[in-house]
Amino acid sequence: MVYSEECNIIFRVKGILEFACQLDNPNGAQSGNTISKSFQNLRSKVSSKNIVFTVCNSPILIWPNMGFQSSVEGLTQASACGDILQYIESDDGGNKKSSKKKDKKKSGPTVVNLKLLFEVTDPAGNEAPSLMRMSAQQHSVKMPLPLDCVLSVSADESMTTVFTGLVEALNKQIADMEEVVLRYRKGSSFLVPQPFHFQLPKPAGLTTVIYPAGVPDSQLQAVREDLHRKFELSLDRPYLRRANAFHFPDEAYKDGYLRNPHIHLNPPNIEDAKLYLVQGVYSYHHYMQDRVDDDGWGCAYRSLQTICSWFQQQGYVETAVPTHTQIQQALVDVGDKEPRFVGSRQWIGSIEVQAVLNQLLGVTSKIMFVSQGSELATKGRELANHFHTEGTPVMIGGGVLAHTILGVAWSENTGEIRFLILDPHYTGGEDLQIITDKGWCGWKGPEFWDQNAYYNLCLPQRPKTV
Repeated sequence: MVYSEECNIIFRVKGILEFACQLDNPNGAQSGNTISKSFQNLRSKVSSKNIVFTVCNSPILIWPNMGFQSSVEGLTQASACGDILQYIESDDGGNKKSSKKKDKKKSGPTVVNLKLLFEVTDPAGNEAPSLMRMSAQQHSVKMPLPLDCVLSVSADESMTTVFTGLVEALNKQIADMEEVVLRYRKGSSFLVPQPFHFQLPKPAGLTTVIYPAGVPDSQLQAVREDLHRKFELSLDRPYLRRANAFHFPDEAYKDGYLRNPHIHLNPPNIEDAKLYLVQGVYSYHHYMQDRVDDDGWGCAYRSLQTICSWFQQQGYVETAVPTHTQIQQALVDVGDKEPRFVGSRQWIGSIEVQAVLNQLLGVTSKIMFVSQGSELATKGRELANHFHTEGTPVMIGGGVLAHTILGVAWSENTGEIRFLILDPHYTGGEDLQIITDKGWCGWKGPEFWDQNAYYNLCLPQRPKTV
């Protein structure tokens, strides 16, 4: 199912179906047919009148295959799906429809979460049960199928269209899981198929892909290349690695770091200016995090950590964001620093950031030298080109300060420019409102830079890979 920016509600249904089959000969020619028959039984179950959706944090039950029946009288098959929001309790005790906070900028659609259920009893008939005993050696296979389907719509779409679409999405996902199971099974050993959602460029939008559990991304490159061709994606950057999976706006990140605080800002008001921004997801790293007191000396380390988080969350690397000690050790390993540097509180600059990215991530970088801060106002074209082609965060160091540049607003006609700055000198908690209101993440003019200090900019380059 596809999500576009024009859609404002994502319906997401999750549930577990148990796959079970009996194989006379796991390696026999008929075993594939037996497996497919079991998957067909699951599709029939999803298409039956016994399927029920329950809307999380609400009293709503919906029977989509019984001419659309709802436990709430006010919701009919002709109702706009946006009407469902008034029945969903939000975290603040109100409902989702009335409790939307006025943000600086809307950061994502509303998510309606549903659980997949089935009625387990049917009206009793007059038939008596019959029992049959068979004596044969078979392999019994059982495994859970973690269904997770999405449907993205505008709020005025009808309820019957939405829930009919969800049933269709469930059936398609079961068919996709069947394909993965058959492809990767070895005899009676099965890998659990797992769904992942990816936000792809238009027109593909939010797309679901099934990967086998336990098979690392490094062994799925051929699969990704086929998908890149299917969705007409470029073959020079990853879109479909597990780390690229779409993050639903109603789910918190478990590591506690803020992601992409800049998306909550309004762009600067510059006539004829275009925005050139970081592409993808990064974590905001700043002073005093991770129980490390680096106030006054660790700003470049934090900017480097933000850059490393970008490469990790775009799927280029699987290594964790390096600590201060690991950064220092990397500089010792490449011969840039003496061993006593490890554990110190010494500053680093753009050249050291370049060396660490190459040593730990295998990422190359370009260095831009600016002899004085006043010249940065003339670097709009170079920075715009970087964010357009590479899209990586840029570390800038000058004097005794380091910052992260996340983008520019630049007018080619007038040369006027604003810089989108992520400031690693922030020492507070992960409070998005303070960070954006107080300018720790914000748009800055050329006067932000020390006009007489020289600056070095580290511009990381994307590896060409899928």
